[in-house]
Amino acid sequence: MNEMNRIYSSVFGNPSSLHRLGNEAEKILTESREIIAETLRVSPNEIFFTSGGTESNNWAIKGIARANKKRGKHIITSAAEHPSVLECFNYLISEGFSAEISGTDQSGLLDIESFIEKINDDTVLASFILVNNETGAIQKAEELIAAIRAKNKKTAIHIDAVQAYGKIPLNLKKLDADIVSISAHKIHGPKGCGALYIKENTRIIPILHGGGQENKYRSGTENVPAIWGFATAAKIIHENIEINRNKVKRLKSIVISELDKYFGSGGYFVNSPEDSYEGILNISFPNVKAQVLMQHLEAESIIVSTGSACSSRKNVQSHVLTAMNLPRERTEGAIRISFSGMNTEDEALRFTEALKSIVPKIRYR
Repeated sequence: MNEMNRIYSSVFGNPSSLHRLGNEAEKILTESREIIAETLRVSPNEIFFTSGGTESNNWAIKGIARANKKRGKHIITSAAEHPSVLECFNYLISEGFSAEISGTDQSGLLDIESFIEKINDDTVLASFILVNNETGAIQKAEELIAAIRAKNKKTAIHIDAVQAYGKIPLNLKKLDADIVSISAHKIHGPKGCGALYIKENTRIIPILHGGGQENKYRSGTENVPAIWGFATAAKIIHENIEINRNKVKRLKSIVISELDKYFGSGGYFVNSPEDSYEGILNISFPNVKAQVLMQHLEAESIIVSTGSACSSRKNVQSHVLTAMNLPRERTEGAIRISFSGMNTEDEALRFTEALKSIVPKIRYR
């Protein structure tokens, strides 16, 4: 046994120190949970760490639906959701659920009246994205939630706030959602880390089983360094949320102003609604293929996307813009520009100069 302890100590350290190290890790998790909870204005025991936004959305949707299937099997979302939401709805159809996909208007916002009409006594879950990841459209969340509660108070409400967290202020107690997804990498934290807010007494079951971590709700050893990075990023970005928002608003206005002057009316289109989140701008150029434009910009070390970052490598038109019923010339030539507090005005101007040079060369007739 002494030899075994010697070998163990040489590799892992003194066995007697493992408990202390475990306690230190637990303290980091506790403090991180408190930081994230404070930014959302909720209790720390309502925060559960995950591997990112996709897992958070999967757990929220599947966990809620399966936990409440004896009460009803009707679930509803919008056509402009992130793929990690839409694919969950498609999957749950194979488990016997009835999935309703509601449309949007041309600004990408849900038609609240139409959405509410689709909710019935069997609706166990309503899910919607707060800030659209492709257009920046901000849903009228408080109005929508109040309408859902009035129609069926037993319907659980999930919000995909991955794109909203750290960009706009969130008070989840006031918002009155049941379950909310967030992610670290959208606020310059580590990739592969996220969290799920689950309001106390919400009926949900795990989708990962094993050692019973995260209060037996989400098994799997917690990624302590990534979680601490998430909490640190959350603290920093929330201390500067208004500063960053004003900065990206300025960058967005510079880009639009320069493009207006050069391309004029009809020379390009803004697909993001006027009151969208300032850090996202979706634009189209008629007779221009988005993939071709993206490649030319990349050659200039300017990185944009043609849709969701999770699916931008696929040469397909945006399902979000399609849901908005935009004409083909706008959907096939659309690119998404993301601004952050780390960008500069010089970068915004360099981007517009690149567009002025590239777009006329690659237009087709």
